Amino acid sequence: MTTFADLGLSPAILKALEKTTLKLPTPIQAQAIPHIMAGRDLMGLAQTGTGKTAAFGLPLLHRILDLGHPPGPKNVRALILAPTRELIAQIKDNLEVFTKGTAVKVTMVVGGASLFKQAQALSKGTDVLVATPGRLIDLLERGDVSLEKCAYLVLDEADHMLDMGFIHSLRKIAKHIPQKRQTLLFSATMPKDISEIADTYLRDPIKVQVAPPGKPIERIVQGVHYIPNGDKARLLEEYLKKHPGEQALVFGRTKHGSEKLAKLLDSWGFKVGSIHGNKSQNQRDRTLGEFRAGALDVLVATDVAARGIDIPTVRHVYNFDMPNVPENYVHRIGRTARAGAEGTAVAFCAPGEMGELLAVEKLLKKPIPVLGGAPWSAEMVAAAPKAGQNRGQRPGAGRGGQKAGAQPPAKPQGQRPGGQKPRGTGPKPQGGSFAPRRVEGAGGAKRRPG
Repeated sequence: MTTFADLGLSPAILKALEKTTLKLPTPIQAQAIPHIMAGRDLMGLAQTGTGKTAAFGLPLLHRILDLGHPPGPKNVRALILAPTRELIAQIKDNLEVFTKGTAVKVTMVVGGASLFKQAQALSKGTDVLVATPGRLIDLLERGDVSLEKCAYLVLDEADHMLDMGFIHSLRKIAKHIPQKRQTLLFSATMPKDISEIADTYLRDPIKVQVAPPGKPIERIVQGVHYIPNGDKARLLEEYLKKHPGEQALVFGRTKHGSEKLAKLLDSWGFKVGSIHGNKSQNQRDRTLGEFRAGALDVLVATDVAARGIDIPTVRHVYNFDMPNVPENYVHRIGRTARAGAEGTAVAFCAPGEMGELLAVEKLLKKPIPVLGGAPWSAEMVAAAPKAGQNRGQRPGAGRGGQKAGAQPPAKPQGQRPGGQKPRGTGPKPQGGSFAPRRVEGAGGAKRRPG
C-alpha cells in the first residue's frame, strides 16, 4: 500500500502530516503527486471530498522547500486560483497545516477584505498565494504584487474557473505569469467545451482521473420529489424535522430566494443561517464558522457554497431549487458524505425544472430514484415558466408550474415573525406555500418584468 513517504515528500512535510488525520494517500493523491513532483503539467479529475487540495498542495510545498531561500519583495512563487472566498480560505487553512514547522509562507487574498492589509501582507513576498481572480487583478493593477517569478499556476475547481464568468479574468492574470511554468488543473467535473479551453493553458499534460467525471461518490443516497414550487418549503420542513440535530445544507438558485427561505425556516424555529453573494465576507465567515461549530443545524446557500466547502458533519443536502448547470448538482451533493461518512441528497423538482433534472440524470448516466410524486406531464412542463425566468420575482414565483389562470397557492400556514398571522382569505394550505403568487384580476399570476 502506498504511503506518503513512498511518494518522496520531504521529511518536514511528512512530519507535519503525522499530526493530521491523513494517514495514507487517497487515489488522486497517490496518482497525481509523483507527476507534479516531476514537473509535469496535470489535469486531475476526482470526485468531491477525495483530497484534491493535498494532491496539488503537498508536491508544490515540497518543491518550494527545495529552494531554501525566501521570495523577493512582492514576489509570488506559486499561485492558486479558486472561484469562491470560502474555498480560498479552506485551501489556505489546509496548506498551513502542511507547512507547520517550515519557513514556507502562505498568503490569501479575496474580495470583501481590506485591500490595504492584503497589499501589506504581500509587500515582503510570499511562497504561495491563494486568491480569487478579481481581487488578484486589483492588486496587480496597483502594483502591489508581481507574478514575474511565479513558477506554478493551480486552478482549483477548474471547470468553473474556465467558464465564461472567469475566463476573461484568467486571461488577464496569465499575461503576468511566465510562459515557462507548471500548470495544474483540478476539478470534479470537466465538460468537453471547458476541457478544450483548458488545453490552451497546459503543455503536454498528464491526465489523472480516479472516477468518471460527474459521478457522485457512492455513499450518497439520492432521491427526487416531484412537487409544485409552492409546496417545497413545507416538504423541506418535514425532512428537517426527521433528523433533528443533524446538519443540512439547502441550495437555492438566487440570493434573494435563499435569504427569504432562511428567514422562513428561522420563523419556524430552525437554527438556520444563509450565505450568498449579497452577504459581506465577515457575515459569510461568521455564518460558516457557526455552522462548522454546530451552532446552526441548517445552512441555506446559493452555489457559492457548492464547491470545496469541507464540513464533515453535513449529513443531508437538499436541492430546494434544481441547479441550472448540471455539473453543479455533483458539486452540491458532494458537500455530504465527506471523510468516509454517509449522506443523503434530496432534490425538489417543480414542473419548470424538469429540463434541469433531465440534464442532471444525463450527466449521472442514470435516473435519480423517485421519493414522491411522479414526473410532470409534458402539458404541465410546457405551461410552467422555466427555471431561471422572472429572476426579479420573489423566490418561487413563476416557477410553481401552475397553468395560466389557475388558483394561486395559499399562503404559509404558520405565523410570521412577530406573531402576525398571514394576510389573505384564501383556503388553508395543504402542505403550505413558500412564495405565493399575487393574483391580478380574475386571471393569471402577476409577474414583474423579467
